[in-house]
Amino acid sequence: MNRIRPALLISALLIGSLALAACKRDPEPATPATPPTAQPAEPATPPAPERPVAAVTVTDVQLGTETTAERTIAEPATTFSAGDDTIVAAVSTTAAGGETALPSSGTLTARWTFQDGQLVDERSERLDFSGQDVTNFRISNPEDWPQGRYTLEISLDGEVVETREFTVE
Repeated sequence: MNRIRPALLISALLIGSLALAACKRDPEPATPATPPTAQPAEPATPPAPERPVAAVTVTDVQLGTETTAERTIAEPATTFSAGDDTIVAAVSTTAAGGETALPSSGTLTARWTFQDGQLVDERSERLDFSGQDVTNFRISNPEDWPQGRYTLEISLDGEVVETREFTVE
């Protein structure tokens, strides 16, 4: 009978250990620290509104021999006489964005060629575009112009934006 008692004792101890393990409580959660009192934020200075940079477009190109006081062509033409001393191109531009837009700087170029691409003249103007404007480009020849077909290419910052063909008879 002595043999049974130690087995009962071991069994009772095991059952008791299991019961204690099953009753083990989770530790109390730590009390959260009180958040610091929020300091009132200083009023932020709003950033200055950005003014848009003007987007420039060439809106018209006219050719003629004389300009008006507003630098537009007095009598637009596409055919000229060999004896016309000067041919003028009036290039109209518009800078988008209205009065709130910053002026946009850019380069406007007029490239005049004859027949198969022979260069007659090329001039560039570095401009500050704002609102609507007209820029004049002129070619002159004190002698008669060679008869034939001519081409005028207008570029804005290196990109051809308008082309006009005209003839001299």
